[in-house]
Amino acid sequence: MTPITPVHYMVLSAALFIIGVIGVMTRRNIIVILMSIELMLNAVNINLVAFSNLWQNAAGQVFVIFVICVAAAEAAVGLGIILAFYRNKETVNIDEMTLMRW
Repeated sequence: MTPITPVHYMVLSAALFIIGVIGVMTRRNIIVILMSIELMLNAVNINLVAFSNLWQNAAGQVFVIFVICVAAAEAAVGLGIILAFYRNKETVNIDEMTLMRW
């Protein structure tokens, strides 16, 4: 049985990040796009924790806590904006979001 190495964590993180990027680039539903951004942030968190553990330095894990807090705030603000937009336009399609354009 081979031990789990940082390479395994990097492969998992890269796969999650690529799935997130594909979700952001191909989807038109703003809620799915926000979930894909959260997936990318969590992929970065996996790398930070893996390398923090490898180098026996807690700075990466502390930084992960900050990233999680920012992601939670981003989700709350993003969902609030989406809810307000849905009440006005009755759609969550990103192509319909022209309210902030000139």
